[in-house]
Amino acid sequence: MRLGGRISAAIEVLDDIESRRRPVADALKDWGLNHRFAGSGDRAVIGNLVYDALRRKRSYAFRMGDDGATALVFAAAIDALALTPNDLAAKLEGDRFAPQLPPTDQLEAFMGAEIAGAPDPVRADVPDWVAPHMAEALGEGWVDEAEALCERPPLDLRVNLLKADRDKVARALAPHKAQACGLSPVGLRIPPIQGEGRHPNVQAETGFQKGWFEIQDEGSQLAALLAGAREGEQVLDLCAGGGGKTLALAAAMNNTGQIHATDSDRQRLAPIHDRLKRAGVRNVQIHDPREDIASLHGKMDLVLVDAPCTGSGTWRRRPDAKWRLSETALEKRTEEQDRVLDRAAPFVKPGGRVAYITCSLFAAENQKRVEAFLTRRAAQGFTVGNAETEWRGLLPETTQRCRVTAFAAGNVLTLTPRLSGTDGFFFAILERAS
Repeated sequence: MRLGGRISAAIEVLDDIESRRRPVADALKDWGLNHRFAGSGDRAVIGNLVYDALRRKRSYAFRMGDDGATALVFAAAIDALALTPNDLAAKLEGDRFAPQLPPTDQLEAFMGAEIAGAPDPVRADVPDWVAPHMAEALGEGWVDEAEALCERPPLDLRVNLLKADRDKVARALAPHKAQACGLSPVGLRIPPIQGEGRHPNVQAETGFQKGWFEIQDEGSQLAALLAGAREGEQVLDLCAGGGGKTLALAAAMNNTGQIHATDSDRQRLAPIHDRLKRAGVRNVQIHDPREDIASLHGKMDLVLVDAPCTGSGTWRRRPDAKWRLSETALEKRTEEQDRVLDRAAPFVKPGGRVAYITCSLFAAENQKRVEAFLTRRAAQGFTVGNAETEWRGLLPETTQRCRVTAFAAGNVLTLTPRLSGTDGFFFAILERAS
């Protein structure tokens, strides 16, 4: 396919997403199944255009004076491919599958638009109702932080120290320019996609099949490490999902002790079985969602709560989610977070701890949920630990790479794309009195 056909396809996919309010991954998959002539390179470029248009939907609409799918995809094409309107017109000339170019004056207005004068939510590329939540959590620089959520993300990998070391995996992935992550001591990073490029299919690599590494954002790796799981401990991963953090905990514990992994959704939990086997993990016991695990009450050194959340910290990777999110959905998530924290508390033994993690940047899902939990559980002696101490112990030279917020007698951490170079994550340690 030539560029014109790819742009037409991206417009078609974006129209489908907008009209049916469906996830971008589903829309792109369906388009590919219905257009089998399109090669992998075509699908990659189409996907890039769609994702870029969604990441910067409001600022592109402001600059184009039009929020329709055609205007957004042409804006993404000009921006991502570093083309002038004349360059773009030349590329599309004679291409019978190319859509009609927007009017010349519209393209010129796009190129000359001054986004600095736009309202904050437009510059931040978020819905209006989201802006107060971002400002509350991130302060005066929240627009800059939100703009970083509009960039293309890197592809991060966590090296499985049970089977390999970082140098070994880096050598194996040298053709893909994998380099050590800036923060995670077990992370490798493949740079963000440029132009019409695409990330490699690392799951086809021999090292992946052998369990040397997993795909996992650097922020998620750090959250698992900050939980501080120690060799020989008893650990409960209460929201294990597909097992990403379970695997990281097992490696940190050097396959010792015992990790109990469960989730309320068996479909989310299903992939964990194959992943554990491939990674060579032997200290994990999987509990079906229907299983009664009350026998574990009061026995856990650590309960990991990777809570269900809005995912606002992952909008680089899932930009469609921010346009589907509603205030009602946020309220539902906070209720779920309260329930899972209350479920976690009885499992913690005296002197044990809960690691509360979200991939959200909203205070309503983070500090406010911790505050509400402490109020409800005052009789059990839970307090907020010093998360900054955990960070200093893990990364003593990089204290300024995360947001440290004083809270109660301790503090909590927030990772952001702009400051930390990771997805957005919140981390708190809740300690139970001995």
